[in-house]
Amino acid sequence: MQPHELQTHIGQQVALSAWLPITQERVNAFAEATGDRQFIHVDPERAAQTPFGGPIAHGFLTLSLLAGELSKAGGGLKLEGTQMMVNYGLNRVRFVAPVRVGSRIRNRAVLQSVEEGAGYVQLTMLNTVEIEGQEKPAMIAETVMRAYL
Repeated sequence: MQPHELQTHIGQQVALSAWLPITQERVNAFAEATGDRQFIHVDPERAAQTPFGGPIAHGFLTLSLLAGELSKAGGGLKLEGTQMMVNYGLNRVRFVAPVRVGSRIRNRAVLQSVEEGAGYVQLTMLNTVEIEGQEKPAMIAETVMRAYL
């Protein structure tokens, strides 16, 4: 797709990722990388005694997956002539429901706006991270990306 064609996709779903399993190993690796070793994430026995009934993923783990696993699978916008795509930031993020270890999540992305700049196109996306089998999403995040041409 050419960058000038993006305007016609505003308000439309532009990507749906594959389901991604959330494993204890992934949660533990994130805890080690960030130093956030709170027991509700890394101690299954203690976490089982909480209202969550077991360990849950860090909210920021779910958010960080938008940069990789939840954005590369399932298609999405393919802009012709793009040299690189960079994360420009976030406008709003809400962690709506806990992601239990052993569950699967996926991202549904809707294009909200397109702005053209000198040598780039800025895209704002509304990402809804769904939990398989649950009505309530794990997270809703408005992300801003820049595609440099």
